[in-house]
Amino acid sequence: MIKFSMKFCGCALLAALVVILALPAAAETLIGQFGDWDAFQDGAGGDKVCYMASLPKSEKGDYSSRGQTYLTIVHRPGAKMAGVVRVTAGYAYKQGSDVTVKIDDKTFLFYTHPDTPDAAWTRGDAAVRKAMIAGRSMVVKGTSGRGTVTTDTYSLSGVTAAYKAISKACRVN
Repeated sequence: MIKFSMKFCGCALLAALVVILALPAAAETLIGQFGDWDAFQDGAGGDKVCYMASLPKSEKGDYSSRGQTYLTIVHRPGAKMAGVVRVTAGYAYKQGSDVTVKIDDKTFLFYTHPDTPDAAWTRGDAAVRKAMIAGRSMVVKGTSGRGTVTTDTYSLSGVTAAYKAISKACRVN
């Protein structure tokens, strides 16, 4: 009887350990919703990441299908990265192309990279963030690998509050 109990306990302990190890270290948590922007925290310790994201208010282009389109600003304290601005297009950008981002009357060029073909990155995060915080709307124009031009319009309502929230949750030294 003791052998059976020990064997059963060992199996139960092994099963519990497998379940615990399969769980993520920390789940994504919504910090808050701010106007048209949502703020999130994911991970813990040196792997902690905070980001804010928004979906476009309108998407225009002559395409038959397209993946998810969104804009993010990310803090990664463990990597000492703060306020990285990224646009995800929902398609692979034309290789080597720039993406035009207009915030009110200011225009910025984002770059594309073969390692992240569906994303465009700023050349000056601080200037773009400053314009986003002061701005009202943001228009992103990009070209797909097939030559399709798209125009996505984002609301900047809530950017300031969302940025403050992720900056409080993920302080970068």
